[in-house]
Amino acid sequence: MTDGTDSPDRLDTYAAYAAEHDDARFTDWLRERSEPAWTDATTHRFTQQLGAGTLDTEVMSEYLVEDYAFVGTLVGVFAQAVDQAPSMAEKRRLIEFLDVITDDENSYFERSFDALGVPADRRTDPALTETTDAMVDLLGAAANQGGYAETLAVLVPAEWVYLEWAQREADERPDAFYFDEWIGLHANPGFVSFVAWLREQLDRVGPTLPARQQARVARLFERTVSLEVDFFEAAYTA
Repeated sequence: MTDGTDSPDRLDTYAAYAAEHDDARFTDWLRERSEPAWTDATTHRFTQQLGAGTLDTEVMSEYLVEDYAFVGTLVGVFAQAVDQAPSMAEKRRLIEFLDVITDDENSYFERSFDALGVPADRRTDPALTETTDAMVDLLGAAANQGGYAETLAVLVPAEWVYLEWAQREADERPDAFYFDEWIGLHANPGFVSFVAWLREQLDRVGPTLPARQQARVARLFERTVSLEVDFFEAAYTA
């Protein structure tokens, strides 16, 4: 964790960061490097309005349409991570989360589309924003042109950002189920445990990488966080 006095140089490499922290976590280094985008993403007006139940339903509809299109790529990247994972235990944990995405989360999308009056053609063949296209490209490149570490570099922030803002909004949930359940999907014990496990995976492999590969992982992590900010904002302007 940063104490507010850290210089940019100290975040340039994980070695420099670790030299100043007895219990340095690779994912903490990545998160701190991603500022201010990390704070922008986790405190974005979209997350706060959703938590308060004041988010415009057209904005929520646009967001869900784009996110549903993105989920197809996300499922593919998790499947790639299953292939790259070093042991059967890791593969099984990733497969279990894939089951959540393709079952509980998919059901949420379908019910929300019905409640929000999203037409069938918009659900299945939406006009993607530039941000959604960029996220799809980033996840595909990370999974197909790197290894397990690069895949984790996009999956960890993609899930961790949601955990952070959803936990903040979990105490007083809005009445509309499409707000309430979206928070609940990202602030339940199972998701908390899974994100912690994902971080542990990257914390384990990250410090073993050559410095150049660590830098590539950091760039992927930072780009993912930056695109999360753009993704929330795009729901208002699409």
